[in-house]
Amino acid sequence: MESEFTMSTPLRAATAPRSIVVIGASDNPDKIGGRPLFYLKRFGFRGPVYAINPKRTETQGFPTFPSLDALPETPEAAVVAVPGELAVDAVARCAEAGVKLCVVMTSGFGETTTEEGLRGERRMREAARAAGMRVIGPNSQGIANFGTGAVMSFSSAFIELPPEDGPVGIVSQSGAMSVVPYCMLRERGIGVRYANATGNDCDVTVSELAAEMARDPELKLLLMYLEGIPDANALAQAAAVARERDLPIVALKSGRTTAGQQAARSHTGALANEDRVVDAFLERHGIWRANDLRELALATEMYLKGWRPGGRRLVAISNSGAVCVMAADAATREQMPIARLAPDTRAELASILPSVATSTNPIDITAALLTNSGLFGAILPVIARDPAADAFVIGIPVAGAAYDVEAFARDTANFAEMTAKPTVAAITQEKIAAPFKARGIPVFQTEADAVLALAQFIGHHERMRDAKPTLPAQSRAAGTRHMRNEADSLALLAQAGVPVVPHVLCRTEDEAAAAIASLGGPVVVKGCSRDVAHKSELGLVRVGLATEQEVRTAYTAMRETLESGGHAFDGVLVASLARGRRELMIGAHVDPVFGPVVVIGDGGKYVEAMPDSQLLLLPFDEDDVKRALSRLRIAPLVTGVRGEPPLDADAFARAAVAVGRLMAAPECPVTSLDVNPVLVGAAGEGCVALDAVVFDAGEPAA
Repeated sequence: MESEFTMSTPLRAATAPRSIVVIGASDNPDKIGGRPLFYLKRFGFRGPVYAINPKRTETQGFPTFPSLDALPETPEAAVVAVPGELAVDAVARCAEAGVKLCVVMTSGFGETTTEEGLRGERRMREAARAAGMRVIGPNSQGIANFGTGAVMSFSSAFIELPPEDGPVGIVSQSGAMSVVPYCMLRERGIGVRYANATGNDCDVTVSELAAEMARDPELKLLLMYLEGIPDANALAQAAAVARERDLPIVALKSGRTTAGQQAARSHTGALANEDRVVDAFLERHGIWRANDLRELALATEMYLKGWRPGGRRLVAISNSGAVCVMAADAATREQMPIARLAPDTRAELASILPSVATSTNPIDITAALLTNSGLFGAILPVIARDPAADAFVIGIPVAGAAYDVEAFARDTANFAEMTAKPTVAAITQEKIAAPFKARGIPVFQTEADAVLALAQFIGHHERMRDAKPTLPAQSRAAGTRHMRNEADSLALLAQAGVPVVPHVLCRTEDEAAAAIASLGGPVVVKGCSRDVAHKSELGLVRVGLATEQEVRTAYTAMRETLESGGHAFDGVLVASLARGRRELMIGAHVDPVFGPVVVIGDGGKYVEAMPDSQLLLLPFDEDDVKRALSRLRIAPLVTGVRGEPPLDADAFARAAVAVGRLMAAPECPVTSLDVNPVLVGAAGEGCVALDAVVFDAGEPAA
């Protein structure tokens, strides 16, 4: 299905080049410089193709020239397949000649992290940008458009599994991961239009190329493999282009558990590590994140059906009670409620099915299907009329002789067409699955996979519908960091609109004694130092002091502790003894890619040992905070449990939004902050920050 997609964009030459030259051309199709020429001929590229090789006049049937200057025209796209410095020189010559795009297959540059390799990559990029040319690579396996035959790649996969144009596009930073999904889909008979690898992303990033591919009106699904996200804005823009076309993007971002992921130093900020930020970013922009390669391609057939899911309620139908039970278990894991069928539906099913069958959902037809192959055809129309169901799994674990499998497949296909709702089959035997696949029913080997794919497909449509796209907040370099003491940290939060506990910073023993009189009642006394974030470990927190003498004694002891330990003594903090129902926390830090992010969750001293938190990207509002609270493990405590009143989620949400505004302010110097605990009362009682640690960029003020 060759597309007429020829929209003029800066990267059109990457998806639809009109002419191509291969620099470093080889007559051997098994060499990197020969494989692109072989593919361009084999897959029918219709534009002019030239080869550069000073030792030849013809290469694999294509006219061959000694240099770019000798070509009869300037080609739009160039493949660079010469080594080392020759590749850098070739890119510069292409830029001078007016080539629009270079695909650099040569390796040995930025991926080596050597100064020589990095320098060569910079020179390529600078030469290209000075002339307005774009570069894919270096270290790229190549790019391919099977709709036009513009296959500028050296991958062997396209020989082993011949391409067929189709509605799926694949783009990857890794060469291997641009073709592994291709192979998975082609093995299933699914056509693929693009299989693109961007390599080192020295100029054109994987996200930029994804945006260009997303403009192709023939695409129905875009698969991405990401090893890093150096430019979050570009990925946000790719997602925006895809949403305009209602094009789903499924992304596999590797590195979920890499120990070296960057994180903020503050102990709650550290919960907002890079991977969690990626999750939040992809969700905000309507992109589904796959956990592995299998999940990346698992639901492809469903995306290509054009279904518009209306909900998550599932109906499972099988001739095996065990499959029914396992489907129900899988549905529970994937948060897909088992639909409760209407009484009339259950009664009609009971009148059709044998007495030993189950007419409630999941529906167990039992082995009666062997003697009556018409049972599927009889019950499916009944189920189709019930509005309670949103999606369906048909499980046939075993069938064969005496089963009218063709009838099962035909009835299922008719049912799917009648309901226009997601309908999949779980069938282990390939012979039994074949008639279902032939009629366009997505088939999975197990009911667990079938339900997982349904949950992804439905969840992805929900995510695209609820997307709240925003460009990432402006990041800022952290540089040197210094910590504010608790008094200064609380003052900053109070100025930002966060309620803080009434307190007095006391620099003398007499001031501390006077503070208890001014605050009234029992107080908390804490040592205050710009050098100490964790005070409890040093005995710098005393709770419930009720007399001036107790406060004086605490002051003296804390001063001695700090000074003897070589820490700055900034005084003691005398604070009111606040009361509430639950300690929560708010943390934040500046991510180097995504800008400021905020974490909310359960608080107190065990926040690191038993983390229960959710991450929020800026900007967010109070409703976003309350939705995040509802996803915590302690969510039942927030809403009230066993007769306890609900917490004041509104007050906490306002405090979290205030922190978000503070972090988003362009002039804000904060690189990370930790507000823990935030003591939250019952609904209507408000909340108050009891402790805070703030880190700023730069050197501390004198």
